[in-house]
Amino acid sequence: MPLTQLVPAVASMLALAGTPAHGACDLTFSNQDSGGRVTTVTLRCEPDGGSHPHAARACAALEAADGDFDRLAGQDQPCPMIWQPVTATATGHWRGRPVQYSHTYPNRCEAAIRSAQVFDF
Repeated sequence: MPLTQLVPAVASMLALAGTPAHGACDLTFSNQDSGGRVTTVTLRCEPDGGSHPHAARACAALEAADGDFDRLAGQDQPCPMIWQPVTATATGHWRGRPVQYSHTYPNRCEAAIRSAQVFDF
């Protein structure tokens, strides 16, 4: 193979090497409450799976937001007005792009409904 064809071929292989093998996403989510307790789950999409209790719903919400956690369509549902902050984090990959997200919600209910159930675990 001539060098002019080899360089693009190698570049394509290197780009694919950085893509998660599981499909659309390979993410780890954590919720840490104000007492320091941490709950962690995993999520894979296409096919949906991992230890997330609502994997299909979480994948659908992320797909609708194109993996942008700030664009997740929260639900219009009331939560108790109790201040028990929860810091939700996500790390991993969405369609080959690295993900590093963190947001503190007033409580677990708010974390679930404001994230379209992505942080509902």
